[in-house]
Amino acid sequence: MKAVILAGGFGTRISEESQFKPKPMVELGGMPILWHIMKLYGHYGINEFIICAGYKQHVIKEYFADYFLHTSDITFDFTQGRNDMLVHRNTSEPWKVTVVDTGLNTMTGGRVKRIRSYIGNETFLLTYGDGVSNVNIDALIRFHREHGKLVTMSAYNVGQRFGVLDIDENGSVREFREKIDSDGNLVNIGFMACQPEFLDYIDGDDSVLEKDPLKRAAEDGQVMAYKHTGFWQCMDTVREKEKLEQLWVSGKAPWKVWND
Repeated sequence: MKAVILAGGFGTRISEESQFKPKPMVELGGMPILWHIMKLYGHYGINEFIICAGYKQHVIKEYFADYFLHTSDITFDFTQGRNDMLVHRNTSEPWKVTVVDTGLNTMTGGRVKRIRSYIGNETFLLTYGDGVSNVNIDALIRFHREHGKLVTMSAYNVGQRFGVLDIDENGSVREFREKIDSDGNLVNIGFMACQPEFLDYIDGDDSVLEKDPLKRAAEDGQVMAYKHTGFWQCMDTVREKEKLEQLWVSGKAPWKVWND
């Protein structure tokens, strides 16, 4: 099964980093967040990836072109008048990565539509390239196969940032209390499983995945939610990046389900 990762947006809300690279290439613990997402999938035996690139797509391509160099101990020998390279310690993952330039201004749905020929006629996984989680991919796939619909999206309770007011129809505050997790709404955090037929709901480059395609599929009764109760965090801002970095450095990153 292939995992499709959306990695083509401009990342304007974290422009301090994304002016130099695509947001999925912003690093946590010295490795791109894209790598962290792929490590999660790899932990569950998903080792074939299709990266939907766009903005500064060459950065992603160059990273994987040199991936062997990033992860191994290597001797460069120029003593014989040529450039010989000897790999001493190969710690590269057994990944097959296809990086597709899906256009600079293409919307999320359009990016997925453009890689249809790489998916074939099999179930595929789909997620965003800017959020980490400890979603159980095996359980997600199992749930998707059991219900037989076209799309399964992982749903997560994002909680409530502020205190809660209970107000009557006259504007009188009946109760004020601190937030609790159950106050939040369930949101789509990506980590989806899809049938290739779902791509028929996507019209073209201007199609936003989260709007018309998923909305129409849901109206047709073809979308199911897999409720995730573990950890999830997107990286839209520098503050969120710093929060994730602190978790990684502390050795308590909840999304690190793999062994080194």
